[in-house]
Amino acid sequence: MSDPTFELAREIMSRPSVTPEDGGCCQLFADRLAALGFKAEFINRNGVTNLWLRRGETAPLFVFAGHTDVVPTGPLDKWTSPPFAPEVRDGMLYGRGAADMKSSLAAMLTATEAFVAANPAHPGSIAFLLTSDEEGDATDGTVAVVETLKARGESIDYCIIGEPTSVNTLGDMIKNGRRGSLSGVLTVKGIQCHIAYPEKGRNPIHEAAPALAELAATQWDAGNEYYQPTSWQISNIHAGTGATNVVPGQLEIKFNFRFSTASTPEGLQSRLTAILDKHHLDHEIKWTLGARPFLTGRGPLADAASAAIREVCGIETELSTTGGTSDGRFIAEICKQMLEIGPVNETSHKIDECIAVDALPKLSAIYHRILEKTLTA
Repeated sequence: MSDPTFELAREIMSRPSVTPEDGGCCQLFADRLAALGFKAEFINRNGVTNLWLRRGETAPLFVFAGHTDVVPTGPLDKWTSPPFAPEVRDGMLYGRGAADMKSSLAAMLTATEAFVAANPAHPGSIAFLLTSDEEGDATDGTVAVVETLKARGESIDYCIIGEPTSVNTLGDMIKNGRRGSLSGVLTVKGIQCHIAYPEKGRNPIHEAAPALAELAATQWDAGNEYYQPTSWQISNIHAGTGATNVVPGQLEIKFNFRFSTASTPEGLQSRLTAILDKHHLDHEIKWTLGARPFLTGRGPLADAASAAIREVCGIETELSTTGGTSDGRFIAEICKQMLEIGPVNETSHKIDECIAVDALPKLSAIYHRILEKTLTA
């Protein structure tokens, strides 16, 4: 008999849903979970499909979160098989979204079906938070649902996001947090002049260089048990007219902090500005806070996930906060404990994206056991 998670993953993967398109995936979830008593609420915004599905009204609230959109396919002639025609080869299921993250969505749904069938009167509530705007701008997706829930005074006790977190084999790594992202555009003002008469101008590159060296050498924090120290990096730098005989009138530098819970964005801004002021630079900064860091330490959800992976996969998982940001940065505003658990990340966003066929029922089993351990234990 074919595995239900495999069959559902193939069905979802066959639906083209390049961000911000949903391809009817959310409606599929709404239709299938209606039979289990889930109430569907579409919270669409600016062409983005967002779905909040909930069963139950009491605490604790357990949420599965994920995105139905995928990144563009790239050149179709580079794919061994069409990206939206899932195909099995040598024990691997190929297609766009196989790893990121339609397989996780399928596993979440089948795990929920199995859990509710076995526990129709389970304590607490189960919900799904789905969006088609994670791979794009992420301005009208999960953030819109969180805003709606916050306005109603709703909060989440446990949340599992299906991002592909594993490294070499299913379950070897899960994310219990993500670093924050704080970007800035620094403009250092000088005075343009002929390069043969530097005394008539002021070179912003020369003036900024000692400050930049100090910023690069600064230890912003020491990190903590789960986070490496905060990093400050220059990503772009530009000055000059393109001519070799003109001292530039200003210098523009784009930079980014990837920061841990050991620092705050306000503290980083203050310390950076103090260094610039110490070097007497005529400057201005435009700041953008892309994400605040979040962290789930040892506790009911992390313990349940670790035990579930041990039971299903026979391995000890690693809690990690490495990598970029995810929609968890929005959910963290209303969620007490949150983890990202999903398949191997190796082929995400690549040509011939794939997942091991035998990982699909295991991922569903992991999610199922986490539900059991958090809602019925």
